Amino acid sequence: MTRKLPIGIYEKALPFKVDWFERLSKAKEVGFDFVEISIDESDERLARLDWSQKERANLRAAIAYTGVPLITMCLSGHRKYSLGSADPVLRQRAFDIMHKAVDFAVDIGIRVIQLAGYYVYYEPHTADSLPRYQEGLATGLEWASKAGVMLALENVDGNDVDSITQAMVFVNAFNSPWFQVYPDIGNLSEHRLDVRAELELARGHIVAVHVKDTVPGEPRRVPFGQGTVPFVDAFKKLAEMNFAGPVLLEMWNDDSPDSMRIVRESREWVVEKMRIGGLIAEEE
Repeated sequence: MTRKLPIGIYEKALPFKVDWFERLSKAKEVGFDFVEISIDESDERLARLDWSQKERANLRAAIAYTGVPLITMCLSGHRKYSLGSADPVLRQRAFDIMHKAVDFAVDIGIRVIQLAGYYVYYEPHTADSLPRYQEGLATGLEWASKAGVMLALENVDGNDVDSITQAMVFVNAFNSPWFQVYPDIGNLSEHRLDVRAELELARGHIVAVHVKDTVPGEPRRVPFGQGTVPFVDAFKKLAEMNFAGPVLLEMWNDDSPDSMRIVRESREWVVEKMRIGGLIAEEE
């Protein structure tokens, strides 16, 4: 069965030095249905969580005018301020970020907050890193559940939640409709995992999918078609599973003057693979 799926683009693939009205307009011009906002570890993007009501209203107005929503948030700020950190000050900052991210999502209409599967990132792992990380997720889940916001765990390019197998450990432990999986098929392939088998493990728990090309040892900035990700097989598997959620092209164009050409051509390339895999219909 085929169906129309929302196809989105990661904010960092679009021009940097523009306002949200122009950013969303540009995404719409090249065919994208939504944009994923980045709340990364930079002070500039973390500061968005402290935006005034006027600043938030301006973003909502841009969304309303362009008709391009922010469906998902990539919350990678927890790399620097880790939920599993041994430092209680950093850990408290991680809790604050989580709580503010949920509130921001409610205000803007974001439906899914993607969480990175790093217990810690810039500090050594200890025996307590995982328990602290899971405790942090549980606290965030309590806030998100009450707010009606989905938390979704991404399999990352590191060595913690490096697979859907590992992500499902948390999904099964929490057993909540508000905590699911946001697979990154590029990361699965970069780790040399069986993409189809891994996706099958998350049947019924996938709320969105990150799409990027990778090669073993290089999880970022590999142009589509130049890596080793089995896109058609992945899309065939998603079609078999009747997946009908958002598909997000994850790209980093580093404010390139050619960024809009790159994202337009990348979208066309990915859409063709989705058609071949039967995930979308020919007329789309």
